[in-house]
Amino acid sequence: MRIHHLNCGSDCPVGGALFDGRSSGLLGHLVCHCLLIETDAHGLVLVDTGYGLRDVAHPHRYPAPRITLPWRMMLNIQLREAETAIRQIEALGFHAAEVRHIVLTHLDFDHAGGLEDFPNAAVHVLQREYDDATGPHAGIVARNRWRQPQLRDVQDWRLYGARGEPWFGFDAVRDLQGLPPEILLVPLPGHTWGHAGVAIRGDDGRWLLHAGDAYFYRGEMRSARRRCTPGLRAYQRLMEVDADSRMRNQDRLRQLSCERRDELTVTCAHDPVELERCQAGQPL
Repeated sequence: MRIHHLNCGSDCPVGGALFDGRSSGLLGHLVCHCLLIETDAHGLVLVDTGYGLRDVAHPHRYPAPRITLPWRMMLNIQLREAETAIRQIEALGFHAAEVRHIVLTHLDFDHAGGLEDFPNAAVHVLQREYDDATGPHAGIVARNRWRQPQLRDVQDWRLYGARGEPWFGFDAVRDLQGLPPEILLVPLPGHTWGHAGVAIRGDDGRWLLHAGDAYFYRGEMRSARRRCTPGLRAYQRLMEVDADSRMRNQDRLRQLSCERRDELTVTCAHDPVELERCQAGQPL
């Protein structure tokens, strides 16, 4: 399997290095790190979608905006058609119809905005995430994070419980419907109750874990001591549904990223440095 690392959305919050840890100006730069996997017998598999074409064209259409104005302003979201997954996949020489499966870490607006751009794809997600995203929403965060216009046109949902077989000390959902056994869902609740990582075993036997929003900053992994910028530390707290679960899973991932580096690479959804290193084939 060949894995392409894509940036399917840019957020430029005011605060610069207080968010991304490296910008010298007023604005920071966060990404929407998605994966495109070429498989031999199962077509193309997309892990998360970032922002989609309809987000770019009509982000605030009344009465049900795809992205709410408060969140767009808070993150200073930059909606660019060239960054959508479908346009990047086309630039690689593929067609939308070749994307047969989408595996989602969760259904937040910046991870699921491009679902409708791939109408032929089966969409794989944990049952709890689907239930929370499509059910009634209580509280300002829930009302802003899950956007029904991004979800309502999906025709083929594939839903899974959170229990499975052991994988590096975590539970993992194997045998995803229609997908090769080298692609797993790894439940990582805390950011949302139905949040999961997506693990892919490469042809060389190494694993790549896309941890979604289980962490946000490169300094939170691969070191015994956790480091995180103030802006991303605050944003993680704002968006969490359970602090104990989030930090417990983050601690477990950090330990795994230190102890099993020869077998496993862990990356998250929004750190630009991790994305750049993955795209360049450099170790994290």
